[in-house]
Amino acid sequence: MILGPTLLLKLVKTKKLVEGLAERELVTPEGAGFDLRVGEIYKLDGGKAFLGETERETPKMKLVIFYEKGKSKKITIKPGEFYIATTIEKVNTPLDITINFKPRTTTFRSGLFLRTGNVAPGYCGKLSFAISNEGPMPVTLEMGCRIVHAQFEWVDGGGTQYKGQWQGGRVTTKKREKQI
Repeated sequence: MILGPTLLLKLVKTKKLVEGLAERELVTPEGAGFDLRVGEIYKLDGGKAFLGETERETPKMKLVIFYEKGKSKKITIKPGEFYIATTIEKVNTPLDITINFKPRTTTFRSGLFLRTGNVAPGYCGKLSFAISNEGPMPVTLEMGCRIVHAQFEWVDGGGTQYKGQWQGGRVTTKKREKQI
C-alpha cells in the first residue's frame, strides 16, 4: 500500500523519514509521495565497470555541478549524454517501508529518462539515479529542480536491514570490491 502525504509528513516529523525536504513538500505535497530535487550531478570519468558474481567495480565519477541554496546553477544535458544524479534530500528508511520512484512527467516530456531503483528497508542517505537525454534537443536543468516523485510503501511482514555498500549515498566504488 502506498503511503499518503498526511502519514508521510507525520513520519518526517517523528522518524526523520526524509531530511531536507523543500518547503513545498512540507506544506503542500502533491500526489502520493514527495517530489525530490537534484542535488549533485556526476559524469562517468574513465576507469572500467565490472559486475561479477561476488565482486564489482563501477567507473570513476567526476562531480560536475552541485546545488547551493540561493545560487542559480544550471547544467545543459545534450542528446545522448548520461549522468548520475543525487538528491538534495536524505532518507532514513525504517524496516517496514520501501521507496519506489516515478519520473515527473515534465522530465520525460523534455526527453530526459531516469533510471531508478528501489530503496531497501534500512537504507539511510542520499538517493542516486541515472539521467540521460534521449530526446532530440538539449535540456537545461537548474540545480534544485524537482525531478523524481518518491512513493513510499509498507513492506507487509517487515523487511530486512539493507546491508549494501551504497549505504550513506556514495556514487561509485574506489576499486574492485567484494560485494556484501
